[in-house]
Amino acid sequence: MARLDVKKTYKLYIGGKFPRSESGRSYEVYAAAKGKAQKGTFLANAAQGSRKDARDAVVAARAALPGWAGATAYNRGQVLYRVAEVMESRRPQLVQEVRDAEGLTAAAANSVVSQAIDRWVWYAGWSDKFVQVLGGLNPVAGPYFNISAAEPTGVVAVLAPQESSLLGLVSVIAPVIVSGNTCVVVTSAERPLPAITLAECLATSDVPGGVVNIITGRAAEIAPWLASHRDVNAIDLSGAAGADGVDWGALEEASADNLKRVLRPAGTGTAAVEPDWTDTPDLSRLQAFLETKTVWHPKGR
Repeated sequence: MARLDVKKTYKLYIGGKFPRSESGRSYEVYAAAKGKAQKGTFLANAAQGSRKDARDAVVAARAALPGWAGATAYNRGQVLYRVAEVMESRRPQLVQEVRDAEGLTAAAANSVVSQAIDRWVWYAGWSDKFVQVLGGLNPVAGPYFNISAAEPTGVVAVLAPQESSLLGLVSVIAPVIVSGNTCVVVTSAERPLPAITLAECLATSDVPGGVVNIITGRAAEIAPWLASHRDVNAIDLSGAAGADGVDWGALEEASADNLKRVLRPAGTGTAAVEPDWTDTPDLSRLQAFLETKTVWHPKGR
């Protein structure tokens, strides 16, 4: 007898689990097509997250924050490196999903996956180094030690890039969590499948549940609630470029209500553009979600 394939509906990733949207909604995901007016091959259904899902994700991120921020830097680096190991083991699936999402050739998609894994390893290596590089002993006039040290900001909302489904996604998640922050990520609406596969890599590595929470759906529906949420400490608006119906200026204004840190999208004025994610990374994105604690201590005699 001919058997029926088990069709996969891609779900959210909240608190280390894979729930369906509380709204019960899902939407169809298609492969990249040559023309804007065209639709490519149907790939799967993905859960369409709601503002209630976003609130649940913030609760999960807040609950995970003390344990993750309190872990040793060495341990966080080990955990992130384990994610890269799992991504490497799932390379064929990631390559195929990037091909489908971005319309790339097999060779180009393979290169993108390699860059994404390498980017993850690069940030993992900074876990026990950024404090020394971004902090230090300050010269002061007086018998005191004055020491500045970088600390995580807290819960960070992230609008993932709309075009770069994996490399861009890794480039906005890794620098947030390596320092001890937790995050709520709104994926690319049209290219969400690599993000959920990355979530499965996170779930099967040692990343504690709630450190990364991934919501598929429309940024225009979810982002305003994350921007105005008073238990979100920072927001990365990189994915505002190219996201339908997203006014990043309005999101920045909403973020001011509780003095969130805001990482603006690339570009000038209101013309947001997506960065070139293939550029060599630096510490600016990691530093954007750090606070600096300065300690004064008497030297004695």
